[in-house]
Parts: sequence; C-alpha cells; structure tokens
Amino acid sequence: MSPHACARLALAGAVLLGLSGAACARDVREPDESTLDRHGHYRSRDGSEVHRPAKTRDGGKPAGATAKCRDDTWSFSHTRRGTCSGHGGVARWEG
Repeated sequence: MSPHACARLALAGAVLLGLSGAACARDVREPDESTLDRHGHYRSRDGSEVHRPAKTRDGGKPAGATAKCRDDTWSFSHTRRGTCSGHGGVARWEG
C-alpha cells in the first residue's frame, strides 16, 4: 500500500472509526551508515529522502533494507516501482 493510501486510510479511520494508521506502519529504519560502502540519498517521487542502494561491508542485510538487487546491493526503496533500477533489477524482496 502506498504512503498516500495509508495516510488516507488512517485519516478516514480516525474520523469515522477512531482507528490509527498503525496498520500501515512499515519498517523505514535508516541503515547504520558505518556498515555500508556508499552513503548517498535521493528524493523519492513522494518527497521522502531514501538511502541509495549500497553494499554492506560484511555482506549481511542492513536495517531498513527492502530488497536485494541483482548486483548485490541492498535497496531501501519505499515503493516497488523503480526499485533496483540501475542495479540489475530486484533479486528478491525483503519482508
């Protein structure tokens, strides 16, 4: 579900049913920069700042990774569209 759709759902729930947006919560933790080989960021289409794909120094999955790219970098993309573009595409999606 997109961040915008989650925001609309949360607002509708809060107004009509007294619900929070917790159902839309997802892991958006920032990775520990000291474990990565690159440190750049980009602005996504929805305006949020996202860490650029990077490899970890130990080969493990970093906090906040959403996909493993085919070039062995980890993506921190908040949406599936365009994830791992320029990195060979998505090898696998992470939880």
